[in-house]
Amino acid sequence: MKRIKQTRSALIFSVLYLAILFGWLNAAGQNGQKFHYIDAKTPEGLREIFRYTGDRVPFLSAHRGGPEKHLPENHTVTFENTLKHTWSVLEIDPRFTKDSVFIVHHDPTLWRTTTGEGRVADFTWEELKGLKLKDMQGNITEYKIQTLKEIMDWARGKTILVLDQKEAPLGAYIDIVEECMAESFAIIMADSFEDVKTIYSRNKNIMMQVFIGSPDAVKEFEQTGVPWENIVAFVSHQVPEDKSVFELIHQKGALCILGTSRNLDRELIRGNVSDIGELKDEYNALFGMGADILETDIPVEVGKIVFDNVSIHPSKEKYFKISRK
Repeated sequence: MKRIKQTRSALIFSVLYLAILFGWLNAAGQNGQKFHYIDAKTPEGLREIFRYTGDRVPFLSAHRGGPEKHLPENHTVTFENTLKHTWSVLEIDPRFTKDSVFIVHHDPTLWRTTTGEGRVADFTWEELKGLKLKDMQGNITEYKIQTLKEIMDWARGKTILVLDQKEAPLGAYIDIVEECMAESFAIIMADSFEDVKTIYSRNKNIMMQVFIGSPDAVKEFEQTGVPWENIVAFVSHQVPEDKSVFELIHQKGALCILGTSRNLDRELIRGNVSDIGELKDEYNALFGMGADILETDIPVEVGKIVFDNVSIHPSKEKYFKISRK
């Protein structure tokens, strides 16, 4: 009888222990950080993500990664904060140091975003890497400048980087994408249709963001001979004069990006509205007009209002995931 009581006690203890453990693990899972990852896996997958299917696209383009208070632009800590809240590609700014190391830094000078002074191009990477970054309000943070290779390593399997051209030769941007084998998660921003042809002739697996803001530009791009599947079209930072450009680009099978960083975003940033929800109709009207992706300075805020009733097209579901850390 004593042995039976001991066995029952042990069994009850085990059940209670497992219940507590399960509850703790479940709570840990619920409280763990959630990240919205986009993983194309291959260059073909990247082209598929940016293929027009007629559905709204459930991600943004975060200008400079989406900096906030105490989170500097062009840094992985800021990128991770953005991806906690929304699916987003990340527009970043690689530029050369004096010794031709690609760092990610928007301005040609240091003073606005770092504790340094002078031009980026006048300093070596060794001289720059000790500087601290500032946030958009000028507060000094604990974070430091990162190299493009560091950010490439971080981005693989998490998101897509859009590389803005900042003074370095075009060939250098192509070289680093190839060196990092980043054709599945890096897009080069082409400054001209000549750049488009150059990039495509060098590497047919590299996708490009191209400025196509009018029906005439659609016709001009058609003459380059570069497939539409290799590009995403940046239409404008404002509503275009001729809105038919969206439909023309869609007919070619490409997606359209429209910028809100110079207009709607500023309503919230400048305090003209107190809550992003007040602008919900205005943001969603841009999708109704034909935009597929919004480039924004405030992706965390915009992500709260633009994804109601959005579904991911079945052909693209495998590229979008929510992961926990």
